[in-house]
Amino acid sequence: MLRWTRAWTLPCRGIGPSSSSFSRLPIAPSSSQGGTEPRPVPLSYKLLDGEAASPPLVFLHGLFGSKANFNSIAKALAQETGRRVLTVDARNHGESPHSPDMSYEAMSKDLQDLLPQLGLVPCVLIGHSMGGRTAMLLALQRPELVERLIAVDISPVETTSSSNFPNYVAAMRAVDMANEASLSSARKLADERLRSVIQSASMRQFLLTNLVEVDGRFVWRLNLDALAQHLDKILDFPARQETYSGPTLFLRGGNSQFLPPSHYPEIRRLFPRAQMQTVPNASHWVHSDRPQDFMAAVQGFLA
Repeated sequence: MLRWTRAWTLPCRGIGPSSSSFSRLPIAPSSSQGGTEPRPVPLSYKLLDGEAASPPLVFLHGLFGSKANFNSIAKALAQETGRRVLTVDARNHGESPHSPDMSYEAMSKDLQDLLPQLGLVPCVLIGHSMGGRTAMLLALQRPELVERLIAVDISPVETTSSSNFPNYVAAMRAVDMANEASLSSARKLADERLRSVIQSASMRQFLLTNLVEVDGRFVWRLNLDALAQHLDKILDFPARQETYSGPTLFLRGGNSQFLPPSHYPEIRRLFPRAQMQTVPNASHWVHSDRPQDFMAAVQGFLA
């Protein structure tokens, strides 16, 4: 049974995670350079409490997303499974700090730091897109932290050819909202500017959730500079030789091109116990398009 909710945000913000604007964007210290281990940043998260006897569920969002993407699903699964459920903002996203380092190694390190602090290991990692690759790398690097793994519509194989994300980043960086008087007018202007590049109204609305007011200015809460600099790394996966032998589910959208059968050999090399499952009539955003089918797939894998 869902008993209570706990949320964490950076002390410098002054307001809670449900607010639509905040005083300033947090900046994390630069990560270590020169081949040394990435420096973790303190991630913003929301934890739904549950029974400690079962491994908790940890949701990792995709590029341009935030922990809010899984709000409804997290609440439903907490109630239906009785488990603790954690949703997390990746670095440079949502209410987590900005950092110049946007590698999967850095994002994995953030979770290696956070999850033991919260007593949430071993856990079930459920990652969509970029979050799925972060989850994969964490499972390969630290298998003792991951009881089982679900990667949603993503693989450990490069996806540049099937992604419009570089165009999205360029379009967002080109929007000038300096003279707008309100958040609604800023979002209207940004929507008009993005329409020439992004035809999908739902995709534009998804991106516009990242437009916020900070100190009287309208800005993207995403660290677009870091995303642009590291987008080639985000659209690929670090070369790895180790394997993760735990139970693994690769859940793909039936209408998506992000996880084609040609990727299966590499999936099975790294994740020898991998199962493949398709959610019909779902795009890349499986959990948004078909939430009931998504939750049924998750619960079936947990059974």
